[in-house]
Amino acid sequence: MDGKYVAVKGFDRKIPFVFGIDYLTHDIPFGALYISEDEVSFSRFFAQLKDLGYDLRMVIADDRKGIQKALRKVFPHARLQLCLNHYLENIRGALRIRTEEKYRDFFCDLKGEVFDNREDPQEALRRLSTASSCYNRVIKNILGSIQYREEVLFNYLLVPGCPNNTNLIELYNSHLNGRLKTIKGFQGFVSAEVWLNAWIIRRRTKSFTDCEGKFKYLNGHPSLALSIKKQALWPDSLAKLGVPPVQFFEKID
Repeated sequence: MDGKYVAVKGFDRKIPFVFGIDYLTHDIPFGALYISEDEVSFSRFFAQLKDLGYDLRMVIADDRKGIQKALRKVFPHARLQLCLNHYLENIRGALRIRTEEKYRDFFCDLKGEVFDNREDPQEALRRLSTASSCYNRVIKNILGSIQYREEVLFNYLLVPGCPNNTNLIELYNSHLNGRLKTIKGFQGFVSAEVWLNAWIIRRRTKSFTDCEGKFKYLNGHPSLALSIKKQALWPDSLAKLGVPPVQFFEKID
């Protein structure tokens, strides 16, 4: 899941459109516009997702305050996995890796031995932390923070094939950004909701053409085809808008 901030008249700052993408089907089960990204908004998001009957097991997201508490409250058995790409980028920025050489060797060791390790990153982290007496306070604090947040950094290892980044939804965000470039802002909250809802419908009903690897089978099918019920009737409202009906598609292994 991720949030895309949009400009809406009547608000001093841009407000977040929060949406999620199912990793296996690439479908967008739900998305909504909120006033801010906080525990209240995330709780509402998860509650609405639960009302849809969505079987949420793992959330891959950026590090946002309140998201874990909201998840535990609505989906107590679901797990949170922080996007490792963004987490590492924050460390990279804190250590000024791109402009200074001081911590580059340490960062390479940390990334290679711990975050690129899909076998046992926790053990690699413990080995690195054992040698922390050789490091200064800055590095010790980073290692301590990683150990403290070990669970949400390596939850992906508990589910075979689970991603540890938000790359998929970033692709959707890129497309959304392209569409929003032509819009300076929305005239109101309702008009923003209507436009964003239309964008979701468009994405869910448009057939894939460029999926690769294990998702190549999606090509030629819209994401909604893997989520829609076999006997579902196509809404009259979409038919009147000229949106072609989507038929149920069952993946055959």
